[in-house]
Amino acid sequence: MFNTMTVTKAAGALIGALLFLMLANWAAGSLYHVGSTHHGEGEEVAQAYTIPVEEAAGGEEAAEEQIDFAALLASADAAAGEKDFGKCKACHKLDGTDGVGPHLNGVVGREVASVAGFNYSPAMVEHKAEAPAWTPEALQEFLANPKADVPGTKMSFAGLKDPQDRADIIAYLQTQQ
Repeated sequence: MFNTMTVTKAAGALIGALLFLMLANWAAGSLYHVGSTHHGEGEEVAQAYTIPVEEAAGGEEAAEEQIDFAALLASADAAAGEKDFGKCKACHKLDGTDGVGPHLNGVVGREVASVAGFNYSPAMVEHKAEAPAWTPEALQEFLANPKADVPGTKMSFAGLKDPQDRADIIAYLQTQQ
């Protein structure tokens, strides 16, 4: 099947390819140098341009902007919330039946993890001790980032970043008792 000449040709091809790659690397390294040049130890190399960056005082991150959720909820548009609820329809229903997620009829004010017959994740059941009811404030915090609010939840939704969208959906859900 294989004779000595075939093995020699295969080894020669492999060694030749490796030699070519090594020489190409050496040639490219001599043409293009990445990193500091050997000016002197500890000497700073001049950059083509710099971008000044203001650092936060004490190295602390900027505090997240606080929103007045009560005012947002008071001015929320339930019709816009119905439109935004389209993102939730893939898993949640409003007809009293459960889908991938529990139904959301009467969710505002309802106890957390309280839909009979729905198999909640252990994380959601434990969350009931922290927040016993789905108040508008608890819903807006959960809808902002479900995985951060209830670590280990089965809900795979990334969350709604816009506070007005969250307020609109909660206003819509308040009408769905």
